Amino acid sequence: MTDFTDLLDGYGRFRSSEYRRHRERWVELSEGQNPRVMVIACSDSRVDPAQVFDTVPGEIFVVRNVANLVPPFEMGGGRHGVSAALEFAVTQLEVPEIVVMGHGACGGVGAALSRRFAGEAPGAGGFIAHWVDMLDEARDRIVAQHGDGPEAVRALELETVRVSIANLRSFPFVAEREAAGTLTLHGAYFAIADGVLHVMDDVGEFAPA
Repeated sequence: MTDFTDLLDGYGRFRSSEYRRHRERWVELSEGQNPRVMVIACSDSRVDPAQVFDTVPGEIFVVRNVANLVPPFEMGGGRHGVSAALEFAVTQLEVPEIVVMGHGACGGVGAALSRRFAGEAPGAGGFIAHWVDMLDEARDRIVAQHGDGPEAVRALELETVRVSIANLRSFPFVAEREAAGTLTLHGAYFAIADGVLHVMDDVGEFAPA
């Protein structure tokens, strides 16, 4: 089991090996970043985008949250962490591509499907419930078609990607750049059980990469 002491040990290995080996790159990165791709992924400890896509520091701008969700464009109060990161990536870093990556065995999807935190107070599941309720419409449609078994779980995991991409297009600065051809949106799904990455096509269907 990894604890903070183990993390510090890992830092020591990093500092004496990877950092030293790629010293010139780190010096270059200290001057700024210029990633070409933004990746929106789940916080799940098993699906690190940098590992799945075999990238090095500076290559991808990553946002991770429960169930890899993008909220719709909103002007109201509150803290908009995902929206702020999206705005920074698109308008400041000017990334030309965004990837939304869902994954198998997603706990956030399980919570959305079961609604087990519905009505709970913040700190007892309420924050989770309010976050994954972005999937309510898709959840009801999928349950009506598949029930709440394994087929429904997989269907809703894929739907997180479609919902997030639809919500991305509700941001004016995203829609404008996509229409102009300077920004491309991609969907992907990583199956933990077999390690296969599935890529979404233009009509929303997924196939192995």
